[in-house]
Amino acid sequence: MKILILGIDGYLGWPLALKMGSKGHEVIGIDNLSTRKFSEEVGSDSAFPLPSPSDRVKEAKKILGINIDFYVKDANDMEFLKETIRKHKPDVIVHFAEQRSAPYSMKDYNHAQYTLDNNLGTTLKLIYAVNEIDPSIHILKMGTMGEYGTPSLDIPESPFVEANINNKKDKIIFPRWGGSIYHWSKIFDTDLLLYFNQIFGLTVTDIMQGPVYGTRTTEITEEGLRTRFDFDETWGTVVNRFCVEAVLGLPLTPYGKGGQTRGFISLEDSMEALRTLIENPPKTGEYRLVHQFAEIYSVNKIAEVVKNAAESLGMSTEIKHVDNPRIEAEEHYYNPEIKILPSLGFKPKKNLKDEVKIILEDLIPYKSRLERYKDSIMPKTKWKK
Repeated sequence: MKILILGIDGYLGWPLALKMGSKGHEVIGIDNLSTRKFSEEVGSDSAFPLPSPSDRVKEAKKILGINIDFYVKDANDMEFLKETIRKHKPDVIVHFAEQRSAPYSMKDYNHAQYTLDNNLGTTLKLIYAVNEIDPSIHILKMGTMGEYGTPSLDIPESPFVEANINNKKDKIIFPRWGGSIYHWSKIFDTDLLLYFNQIFGLTVTDIMQGPVYGTRTTEITEEGLRTRFDFDETWGTVVNRFCVEAVLGLPLTPYGKGGQTRGFISLEDSMEALRTLIENPPKTGEYRLVHQFAEIYSVNKIAEVVKNAAESLGMSTEIKHVDNPRIEAEEHYYNPEIKILPSLGFKPKKNLKDEVKIILEDLIPYKSRLERYKDSIMPKTKWKK
């Protein structure tokens, strides 16, 4: 297959390129390197130094024998996007080319506006480009389980639910409630893809993925192949952030009560799930919504797992709750359905307890580098000013 990855330079984009290339697929990627710039903007950086795009491509060729076409361009550039699709004729386009941080989207008006303009603009351009050039191309878009918020009911693995309206049965879109401007942009993405699936008959996989953690995949065997690893309050996910706090000897800092509960998945399992969905596309013209997670944990439980792993490696740490900068439920019901990936043969192979120890071991050699950015870890972005 020919696979075009929008956002190939990111935490998920780069390991997916390595995964699919190692399986014999042809990989093309576009990235404007915005996450590198935005990380610098908030006074942080990847825990592991990142090679330039050209060096990444060289390392992938030298170590894994993979050829990757990597364009340092903006996927929000409609003409370049269409030119690339026409040139490479991809079977599937993986859409990661969005601003992915909730805190970044909540900093102020300008960051909120950029998030909506960039995320919705790129999605809309992709929809029209695919429809114009080849509507049979499979669009695989990365969404988030955060689209649902924390409803007090089970979350179905379907965009629609039946409802009784005026004593008649009808279908409505399952209620969603974004926890940030970023999350609202992902909800609007889903609405756009649902709408244009019905109008244009596009083939879509819309993935609702839980937070991802980890430093390695099967293909990331050497330093030159590493993906980025964010740990600051703006870009770092909770597992990765706690692991860096442990390495630096800082308290692990759950926000608020720490009862916030989500579905998590390791980087390796995320890549395998994505490979499964790419190699097993939906029927032509079908919109497929997929839940992608492996384990459900509260923030408090994650802190305990990281603390225990750190202590097993001789590091002493404590758990210290801090004021929650976000507006969110800190204790809630959480029961999302997951059927599609298991039906395709996907079985998670990693678990949080084992992976956290690997993350810590990978981070320890970079402790002095992490020290330079430790001021970026504690929350500064507040939802309610």
